[in-house]
Amino acid sequence: MQKRQFGKLGYEVSAFGMGCMRLPRILKGDRSEVDREKAWEMIRYAADHGVTYFDTAYGYHNKTSEEVLGEALEGGRREKVKIATKQPFGVMRDLASGGGKTLPENARRNLEATLKKLRTGYIDVYLIHSIGERDWEGIKQARVIEEYEKFRAEGLIRAIAFSFHGDYAAFTQVLDYYDWGMCQIQQNLIDVDREATEQAIRDAGKKGCALVIMEPLRGGNLAVPPAPIKAIYDSSGIKRGAVEWAFRHLLNYPEVSTILSGVSTMEQLKDNIEIFSKSDAVAGSLSEGEKKLIACVREQYLSMKSIPCTGCEYCLPCPQGVNIPQVFGKYNDGVMFGTFEPSRRGYMFQTRGKEDAGQCVRCGACEKKCPQHIGIIGELAKAHQTLRGWVE
Repeated sequence: MQKRQFGKLGYEVSAFGMGCMRLPRILKGDRSEVDREKAWEMIRYAADHGVTYFDTAYGYHNKTSEEVLGEALEGGRREKVKIATKQPFGVMRDLASGGGKTLPENARRNLEATLKKLRTGYIDVYLIHSIGERDWEGIKQARVIEEYEKFRAEGLIRAIAFSFHGDYAAFTQVLDYYDWGMCQIQQNLIDVDREATEQAIRDAGKKGCALVIMEPLRGGNLAVPPAPIKAIYDSSGIKRGAVEWAFRHLLNYPEVSTILSGVSTMEQLKDNIEIFSKSDAVAGSLSEGEKKLIACVREQYLSMKSIPCTGCEYCLPCPQGVNIPQVFGKYNDGVMFGTFEPSRRGYMFQTRGKEDAGQCVRCGACEKKCPQHIGIIGELAKAHQTLRGWVE
């Protein structure tokens, strides 16, 4: 297994990090739960075959992911690996507003519960989960980082970090605000100019901040390429699957510390370990020709859309709270990648937040503002019909 420096924190981690958000599941009616036997087997196999970085979070798998990971690593494996987990600001805040406790009390209570679930006395990397522009001011005002510093001083956590979804401008505000131990961003061969962008990778590297990549396969969408994409890969003459191409794109950056992949089967796990164990799976290994091929793949993917939404957000705010660009983005991803399953999971969270297309009352306010003249009402109905129904 290839190893990489974890920023300025003074240790190495495996270039492949096992994400524990997509563990094998058992469906039970309208709910699902982790298949613990299979998950334990996979986590233990990973730890025994060179994987030293495991990522989980407070809310994954209906708040059971941390517990499953702790059970799997107990008995000697915990001491050989690094564990990263996350606490969402919204949970600290919402529990404080409705539960009679202050935000610091809830932050500590949640951390203590996490430590019990993980069956450990400390967490190697503790993240403020999914910082975005909407919550950043609240995080600063609530002095969440100061609470994390107390946890670190007590030895409960080793490094303070954040995960991020948003644009580059918002990312730089967060990165420059504090001397973070690590930051975690979404990047892949599609998103080089989206989310935090490729420039964020360089910025983190300049600061010596460990950088962890999430969604390297775009929720699994990049793993099974449609025919036009496969044809581009095949034209290279290199015997390399789509998954390896996607990982190699990110391995090429020297600033990247580890690349997370959420695996659901033992076959996926073994394939990932094999890819990241190759002697040439290192920074700077891509040739100029390979970089050009990946750029062609990106252009082809981006051309394969159904709804001509540019994400300009002129249609917002919707009087009913529908996040129209997000709905269209998830639908277009399904069309582009040839599968709607990852998009349906994301849409479930949008539905929980009442930002889904099911809230639409067909008032037409959005259509009057759309510079692309999209028939938004009809497209929302189509997207909702296609995206709803994920069980978790």
